[in-house]
Amino acid sequence: MSTPAKNKSGSSNRWAKPAMVGAGVVLVLLVLVLAARWFTGLDGVKSWMVTYPGQSELPATAPVGFPAWLGWQHFLNVFFIVLIIRSGWQVRTSKRPPAHWIRNNKGLIKTNNPPTKISLDLWFHLSLDALWVLNGLIFIIVILATGQWLRIVPTSWDVFPNAVSAGLQYLSLNWPTENGWVNYNSLQLLTYFLTVFIAAPLAILTGIRMSGAWPKNAKALNRAYPIELARRVHFPVMLYFVLFIIVHVTLVLATGALRNLNHMYGSSDAVNWWGFGIFAFSLLVIVGAWFAARPLFLRPIASLTGKVSK
Repeated sequence: MSTPAKNKSGSSNRWAKPAMVGAGVVLVLLVLVLAARWFTGLDGVKSWMVTYPGQSELPATAPVGFPAWLGWQHFLNVFFIVLIIRSGWQVRTSKRPPAHWIRNNKGLIKTNNPPTKISLDLWFHLSLDALWVLNGLIFIIVILATGQWLRIVPTSWDVFPNAVSAGLQYLSLNWPTENGWVNYNSLQLLTYFLTVFIAAPLAILTGIRMSGAWPKNAKALNRAYPIELARRVHFPVMLYFVLFIIVHVTLVLATGALRNLNHMYGSSDAVNWWGFGIFAFSLLVIVGAWFAARPLFLRPIASLTGKVSK
């Protein structure tokens, strides 16, 4: 009779800490919102926000709208990054991998390092990384060729005070006017710049250092760039991507879901359900891939480039 009571107490204790953390986060957010509303109500701040409304002017040559190729790039990037986060978490937390993979030296990709047996989860993670990097390279080349880079790279110093202004507007729940079809607000612009040109390269450079493709016998290079440094940076970068996805999706749905989804999935500034339908279908594809990423389906694919063993 005493065991159920003990289990009940243990269950309660298990949820007590998350509940307290959640309550603390809500309280901090409430205080910040009230402080932001008070601060933005001051006359001096109001005048400053008229000067810096939250959006910098783009160069006259900046393109307007989102072409269809950008929608495909967006979907592929989401598809890969979600599975990369999943597989990376499995690599970090799994104690007994379901299977192992070892490289086939007769394959197209060869390195100076001898083949090393790795977990199937790590093979999946590295394979996804390669596809994500390829997609990213295509993205960078095309935005440079089409001028789309002007929408996510700061071109004037007033982007910084405008970003502060946009942040205050978000925090005070008096959100800035959204017109992403023409121009992002400055906080969005800086966030996208940070994600594309800083966080993504950091993920790639630290991932390469931790992978089997890194030259193990390059002693001077390994001393200059130790693997411990790469590990300390790689995980926080993953957490950044998780936070970015949560905030990004929340704001997309909360600031005019139909129009925003049409921008990225329907290549249109109209307010209809077309973009939402494509987005919903893409979610089904991602969820299906999430559940299909199991040893049963991964083993035959991995065996095409190496030997898989239990």
